[in-house]
Amino acid sequence: MKELFGRERPDVVPHLVAVTSPSFPSGHSLLAAVLYLTLGALLARFAARRHTKVYLLTVALVATFLGSSRVYLGVHYPSDVLAGWCAGLVWALTCWLVARYLQARGAVGKTGA
Repeated sequence: MKELFGRERPDVVPHLVAVTSPSFPSGHSLLAAVLYLTLGALLARFAARRHTKVYLLTVALVATFLGSSRVYLGVHYPSDVLAGWCAGLVWALTCWLVARYLQARGAVGKTGA
């Protein structure tokens, strides 16, 4: 996607890290969202207690939002990070829906709702 959009990195402040690839979307934010939101959604899907589900999803969201560090490092615009989070969210929701479908068909065990 970076090559498709080809957006230049911000040059408002000096970069604190060396980067050469295009800016949009933020790959770090996308991968953080894919990893943490997918794990949180799938673990919450199989958790039995409501408190456990809320805890897992909260931890996943906090870990994902910590990826906004790319903005203050000066290597991304806020929209780059937001786009990465949105793409990662789409992936996590897709995984959650597949798990729900497989549970409904009885292909995987169900311990929670």
